[in-house]
Amino acid sequence: MFSKATEYALRAVIFIAQKSSEQEKLGLAEIADAIHSPQFFTAKILQKLTFHNQVISSVRGPNGGFYITDAAKQKSVKSIVEVMGDGDLFDKCVLGLNRCSEKNPCPMHDQYKPIRVDFVTLFEHQTIEEMAQEMNSGSFFIRNEESS
Repeated sequence: MFSKATEYALRAVIFIAQKSSEQEKLGLAEIADAIHSPQFFTAKILQKLTFHNQVISSVRGPNGGFYITDAAKQKSVKSIVEVMGDGDLFDKCVLGLNRCSEKNPCPMHDQYKPIRVDFVTLFEHQTIEEMAQEMNSGSFFIRNEESS
């Protein structure tokens, strides 16, 4: 549904929210390993997420790394999707038609409409902090394991 970059961004932000603070920053390698993403790709994603401290923050240097502020933890999960450029998925036709609307519906429009409302509501009301807290319960995971 989302681009691979957005999927990794969601995982990275949840991990950073779970494990970092302004005093304890995380390095690129640790984040990439935690979400099972290539370091170069993770670096590009983190660069996008840190632009103007939109979602996460970073500090350069020997004691540097990535972290998330308490204020940023209160942002919705939808904000991550929007920063990554996939926000249009919340409004898009399920069949990908650009003219689909109430007046000009696709064959799935009426059935998909309530699903879309639930989908948008989920992403708007779930905060980054809530996702991190769920991870702390130990019942959830954010890393795909390699198959043997």
